[in-house]
Amino acid sequence: MKIFGKKFNDKKVKKNVYTAVLGVLILWFIYRFVMVAIESRMDVFNPVRDAEQKGIVVETIVAEQKTGIIKTPLSVENNRAYVSAGHRRGLKVGQKVGDGEIVYVANSLDLDTGMYIVKTKNVDDGVAFAEAECNGFFVPTYAVREGVIMRAESGVVAAVPVNVNAGDSDFSCVTGDIKDGDIIVLSKVVSGQKINIQSK
Repeated sequence: MKIFGKKFNDKKVKKNVYTAVLGVLILWFIYRFVMVAIESRMDVFNPVRDAEQKGIVVETIVAEQKTGIIKTPLSVENNRAYVSAGHRRGLKVGQKVGDGEIVYVANSLDLDTGMYIVKTKNVDDGVAFAEAECNGFFVPTYAVREGVIMRAESGVVAAVPVNVNAGDSDFSCVTGDIKDGDIIVLSKVVSGQKINIQSK
């Protein structure tokens, strides 16, 4: 130990040790500087930045006008049913329900149930379907929000007001400023938002 102490006291040995330690520190700083520079150049995926640059990926359908049948379920008891505002919109007097028909659709809520009363004639108790033929554009009901659908226009979303002529829990038959071939955006987006439509 004394021999090592004597050698360490030698100025030449001290200088070599300090030089070696300093060299290791310099190499470590250079290594960290290079690694930080490399990491800074790496393109780390950021979903928010990607959505801003490329647009948010959305689900879409192509608009096609056609004639179809909308079936609205009614739970009938003693020729009476209660429906929500969304279902009431597509029901009309004279509309076929099974072997019977609708004879009355309330214009105001029933205060006891918070629903709209629909009266029928010759309809058996149980679940029956009010059938309505409709000509228009059939879109998923969830895509119609407050009387508006979203249409893709040059990579951004535009709100288009529509009339809901009939609808059920799955599809709504709508008309408005839509034409065949328009791209209807089904995803929840806001007007003016940049979108990314991926081909299937």
